[in-house]
Amino acid sequence: MTLKIRSEQPGDHAAIDALLRAAFADHPHSRQTEHLLVQALREEGALSLALVAEEAGEVVGYLAASPVTLDGRAIGWLGMGPLAVLPARQKAGIGAALAKACLQRLRADGVAGCVLVGDPAYYARFGFVADDTLVFPGIPAQYCQCLRLTAEAQTVRGEVAYHPAFTRFG
Repeated sequence: MTLKIRSEQPGDHAAIDALLRAAFADHPHSRQTEHLLVQALREEGALSLALVAEEAGEVVGYLAASPVTLDGRAIGWLGMGPLAVLPARQKAGIGAALAKACLQRLRADGVAGCVLVGDPAYYARFGFVADDTLVFPGIPAQYCQCLRLTAEAQTVRGEVAYHPAFTRFG
């Protein structure tokens, strides 16, 4: 089957909700609220990028990106996540395809940098590294990943804050 990566459409919302519920149902670090997080980001106009992976007309993967601040300032950085793939389709390269498509679009859009909280072994393949100059309060440093996308981003330091919806549902 051919995998298609595209921007989410309003008609995808129910499928995305179901996918997020299924993908995180048994995840040990999840509160199973990722679907509520995405709904809140969407309702508050805070989804900078929302991609779906589609096979044969079915939404099989999803990735969101939303603005973050550093030391309370919006400086053109985004936070990647959640990234989710239907359980039956995991380990088939769908998450990697979504991450690559996301980073390609962020670079094309001139986004300065991208952060995420996730498995360092997984995200290193896309260029993400742990960076102790960016602080994610309350999160173990090894899971705080960063990818600097512009020359100006190389000197950025500070405390990262996700959209307030992450506090409610993240």
